[in-house]
Amino acid sequence: MTTSWSIPISTTGGPRAYARGPFCFSGKLGSMKRLFALAILFALAVLLVPASAQTSARAAEKAIIAMEEKWAAAQRDGKPEVVAPMLAETFINTDTDGRTSGRAKLLANLKGGKWEHNAISDVKVMVYGNTAVATGAWAGKGVDGDGTKIDRRERWTDTWVRMPGGQWQCVASQQTAAGKL
Repeated sequence: MTTSWSIPISTTGGPRAYARGPFCFSGKLGSMKRLFALAILFALAVLLVPASAQTSARAAEKAIIAMEEKWAAAQRDGKPEVVAPMLAETFINTDTDGRTSGRAKLLANLKGGKWEHNAISDVKVMVYGNTAVATGAWAGKGVDGDGTKIDRRERWTDTWVRMPGGQWQCVASQQTAAGKL
């Protein structure tokens, strides 16, 4: 006896045998049901993984924007010790004049600066797995830590990498002189 629902076949009080119903997973129909259930689970997994990756990317964007703002404030206030943990040991900087320098020089230039104005704006971050690229604008007027008088606007690009310990560090920075922003 085959029906589309499960009904007891035996009514004698002994072990009950059930006829095949729509949720019985045996035979050809049962294999198709299992395959369909697995396909549904796979589709859900495929849809949910990108959502968690987007959440992780948004969290990374927020963290990097916060570090960029902290870096700018530390530059304004002449506090290289705040910026030091954000820079990789192999950090490289390319200045507006095309000269390159490392971590030590950038940190030395932060110390002792006197600024009338020093601020970043238009910060955007794109995350690519364990790497992120931050771009923005900077405007400053004052004296840099090495005594150089500065009154300019710049566009900048910073490259950040999530290190094995999970913290983000800037590995490269590049500035380009800009007109009015």
